[in-house]
This record gives sequence, structure tokens and C-alpha cells, in this order.
Amino acid sequence: MSYRLQRLMLTPLYRRLIRFGLPVLVIAGLVGGYLGSEARRTALVEQIADLRHQIETRPEFMVNLLSVEGASTSVQEDIREIFPYDLPASSFDLVLDDIRVMIEELPAVARAEVRIRQGGVLVAEITERVPVALWKTRDALNVIDIEGQVIGVINARSERADLPVVAGEGAPEQVAEALDVLHAAAPMGLELRGLVRMGERRWDLVLSDGKRVLLPESGAVRALERVMVLHGAQDMLERDLAAVDMRIAARPTIRLNEAAMEDWWTITQMSLGTN
Repeated sequence: MSYRLQRLMLTPLYRRLIRFGLPVLVIAGLVGGYLGSEARRTALVEQIADLRHQIETRPEFMVNLLSVEGASTSVQEDIREIFPYDLPASSFDLVLDDIRVMIEELPAVARAEVRIRQGGVLVAEITERVPVALWKTRDALNVIDIEGQVIGVINARSERADLPVVAGEGAPEQVAEALDVLHAAAPMGLELRGLVRMGERRWDLVLSDGKRVLLPESGAVRALERVMVLHGAQDMLERDLAAVDMRIAARPTIRLNEAAMEDWWTITQMSLGTN
């Protein structure tokens, strides 16, 4: 028996079983016996939770303040209003990606970066959308950015008199082109009411006195430059016109207003009567 035991101890598998397997079985039996009691299991879970809470609520892991940088006062107020956490809070409880997505869902925010700064400060760095025009609809006067995103709503044109006005279906999607047209129209020195998107295909330039310049689907700026040349040479837009139709580049058309049409008709009749 002694000989056989010695030979068995020389077997590698048996040695590993004695050195590692037996202690593991003993430990597993002890743990199983200890956790066999529900009261012990409950106490162990509570101890682990308490230990985790003590670690997570240490001062170096606490966030005490929300700092919003790069945002206007109104946007800061909106962010603080929708912020879903009560501070101070543990940094382990804050999901920064969720906070960033939540902030970027605000209409006036183009991009947000959220991080925790040393000293327990949660910093939200905001890049706001820049308003470039007003989009007039039947129900509201919307402030939009260069991408056509609605940033906000105003009650009166005077609140943002510095911004041009566009109207019509599809106008926000082509606001960049509208700005090019308005920039080209600036040297004319005329008071402009705005631009109207017609059939989601082209623009009408509307002057403050109601006159319209009908621009083509493509080459709107080039067509407007031709109108500017005519206006500079003959003060065309100062005359009794209702519209200048530039939709067909090779055949510009002038439409008289009602008073001018009546005068023209009267002169024509008089000329016919004299003849």
C-alpha cells in the first residue's frame, strides 16, 4: 500500500488534484455552507452594497456643481431645467453620454461636450446654432440656422430685425442659397421684404413696396445681377412695375402694375382714336 501510494503521488494528475482540486472543493463546501442560510446571504449583500456606497460617495468621486459654458442665458436655463440629476451626486451615477445626447436634443444646441472636471464640477461645453434667417409660416415666425434647423420662435419681426425673412415650403432647406441671393441684392440699395420659395423649386425676391423679381430655378444670383444692371442704368425697379420675370434667361419680362396698365390702355386708346 505504501508503495502504491508513493507511485500515485508521483502521478502529475494526482499531484495537481491534491494541491489545487482538494482546496477548491473545501473552500466551495465552506462557502456553500455559509451561504446556505438566507439571513447570511442578505447580510452579505447589504455589506457589499454598503461598502460600494462608501466608496462611491467619497468626496473625490462626488459631483457638486453643473457648469454650462459657451451658451446663452436662455440655453443655460433650458439645460438646467432638463438636467435629470440632483446634485451633489456620485460620478458613478452620472451617465455622461446620456447627458450629452439630452443636451444636443435642444433645438438651439448644435454640439455638446460633457466631462467631469477636478473639484467635483460637471462641465457642459456648448456650441450653439447660429441664427441666420427668419422662416415665416402661416402660424409662426421661426428662427433658423444655416442648416434650416428651427432654433426658436419669435412673436414679432422687430425682435430680430437684423435677420432676413424667407417664406414658403422648402425654404429652410435652401436657406444658404437664399442668403447668397440676398447678399447679391444688397448693392441695389432697395428695401427688401424677403424671399419666397415658390413650388419648392425657385425664389421670388419681394421688395418692401410689393414688387417681385421672379428668379429661375438655377443661376438665381446671376439672374439677379442682370436685374441690378438694368436697375442701375434705368432705375427700373423704381418704376410702376409689379414684377420682373427672370425665369427665362433669354427673355426677361416686365409686368406692369394695375395703375400703369390703365395708363397704358388709356394712351393706347387715345392713339388709336387720333389715328
